[in-house]
Amino acid sequence: MTPTTRADCVELDRTDPLAAFREEFVLPEGVIYLDGNSLGALPRATPGRVADMIEREWGRDLIASWNTAGWWDKPRTLGAKIAPLVGADPDEVIVGDGTSTNLFKAVVAALRMSDRDVVLGESGNFPTDLYVTEGAAGLTGAVQRRVDPDGPELAAALATGEVAVLLLSHVDYRSGTLRDLPAITRMAHEHGALVVWDLCHSVGAVPIELSRSGADFAVGCTYKYLNAGPGAPAFLYAARRHHAVADQPLSGWHGHANPFDFAPDYEPAPGVSRFLSGSQPLVADAALEASLDVWAKADMAQVRVKSLAMTDLFLRITTGGRAGLESVTPLDHAHRGSQVALLQPEAGAGYPIVRALIERGVIGDFRAPDVMRFGFTPLYLRYVDVYDAATALVEVVESGEWRQERFSRRAQVT
Repeated sequence: MTPTTRADCVELDRTDPLAAFREEFVLPEGVIYLDGNSLGALPRATPGRVADMIEREWGRDLIASWNTAGWWDKPRTLGAKIAPLVGADPDEVIVGDGTSTNLFKAVVAALRMSDRDVVLGESGNFPTDLYVTEGAAGLTGAVQRRVDPDGPELAAALATGEVAVLLLSHVDYRSGTLRDLPAITRMAHEHGALVVWDLCHSVGAVPIELSRSGADFAVGCTYKYLNAGPGAPAFLYAARRHHAVADQPLSGWHGHANPFDFAPDYEPAPGVSRFLSGSQPLVADAALEASLDVWAKADMAQVRVKSLAMTDLFLRITTGGRAGLESVTPLDHAHRGSQVALLQPEAGAGYPIVRALIERGVIGDFRAPDVMRFGFTPLYLRYVDVYDAATALVEVVESGEWRQERFSRRAQVT
């Protein structure tokens, strides 16, 4: 059923196989939240799980919880829970540190596995990826190059035979463009390059098959679609075939083969545990565990079907009309993530339009220079929410209310 009216959306919500998941989240009344691609909503189970960790595991059991509550193994047990969401085996994913740190580890480890010295990235990638690659290249003596991954430049750069490591985002953070992970990985391997995938805007949003695609390394955050909370720990994937030779640069105690021998020299742990460095953020781990327990009940195929239907609906209402809104996000399902990025042709219009929409209770976000982003989170978003949000956006633009001066005042976080 393709919805055309609000009544159609109500009916779709009534028969939605994911509808029950909405009750698993705390959602403020009067708010339509389309920013889950930046910070996911709070799972209802999270406060209780975090409180139990603090009051019982820490407060009552104290240091014994490293053993009795499984604190020491949290990086591995949580990694095993993320593994199905990225198409990996349980022993190929580790949780710990942040995205930037894990990117650095993966890029340097991949460089050390190659006799080449070029790190190839995308020119419009999220700044962290660009900055970390720049730093890794500077420390290792590698050369950083950037291309447009959605055009012929990528194939041409790989064909030179000079690229050691390719770092790409699976879903572009601005446009929502979904890259063909299996095909690009295969192309890179054919030219002798290793690939590091950034999954921050795709994990929990689209089905991912890292192992089946032959991926080498991947990193991702857990506070967006996975709903683990601000500052939640990131994860790192390393293909099992690389475990014995991968040499990551942050050789901390938690990545040692026998940490409680307190040996003076470093010996990397077997398996993906060698990518660990320091102590884990166990309070944040508790929040992540609560969210992953929700995701363990979700069917990613159903998530994807609903995501595409919702983004189709939003695009149909907002684009091609008097509002003059244009989509930066591909219309082709095969190349679309779970967000819609729009432009309004008038220069400088994006930010005040988003602020005016937020005042109406519809929360999206803005990315420079002028992109309005709207994330679609199928576990807790309804079709009727999408209809109402799209209608409100058109009204904000057509009425000109966004032109009021107060909407142009920039907040620190946009």
